[in-house]
Amino acid sequence: MNNVNVTLNGNNEKIDILKNINLAFENNKIYVITGPNGSGKSTIAKSIMGIMPVTSGQIILDDVDITGKSITERAKLGIGYAFQTPARFKGLKAADMLNLAKGENDTDICQLFYDVGLCAQDYLEREIDTTFSGGELKRIEIASILARNPKIALFDEPEAGIDLWSFQRLTETFEKMHQRYDTTIIIISHQERILKLADEVILVSDGTISEITSREKFLETISHIDSDCACRNDCIKGGAMNVECN
Repeated sequence: MNNVNVTLNGNNEKIDILKNINLAFENNKIYVITGPNGSGKSTIAKSIMGIMPVTSGQIILDDVDITGKSITERAKLGIGYAFQTPARFKGLKAADMLNLAKGENDTDICQLFYDVGLCAQDYLEREIDTTFSGGELKRIEIASILARNPKIALFDEPEAGIDLWSFQRLTETFEKMHQRYDTTIIIISHQERILKLADEVILVSDGTISEITSREKFLETISHIDSDCACRNDCIKGGAMNVECN
């Protein structure tokens, strides 16, 4: 991403969502993009996928400028995207979905189920309907991305809407994915368990990249945040509403 800017038209004004973003992602690494809500994290992922068109700047994949390419064209070039809430396809079986995803790739469907922590015998003939839990849907979606053997896999807050047990299995799925596939994994998240998987942590603030660091340094930094600062205390403990944390 070279000098990428995203500007949207608001009520009688233009709003800068991303400001001069410069990022380089390497093969077979896990990157976690984190930061406050509304800081631009998801917009970075959506601009890579082509969901959010950039106002200026370039997005380069393997020395090819893909800035003007469509979502479909980018998918064919090897970019996969997983939404916060995966779609449910009434009448479509899990095996059918993975077969559609893999296309002409020589991919073992049963192996895909195994790689995301699901038993193929239990899921091959199941329809993707309301009986699927949030965690099951997430892993089926990851399997559908793996079926295409992508160069880049983008995950927008994959922990959203799933229980703790499913979240644990989800982190294990990312670890297996990293070990078995030569895919660059980019995850939008603020969860510590996800951050612990990262080769690099990218901190976004107010539409800009404020820091790129290792997971060790980032986790050490957040461990020193004072959880007892005055603005987090309730009124009984003497906290004041106008007090700001540093």
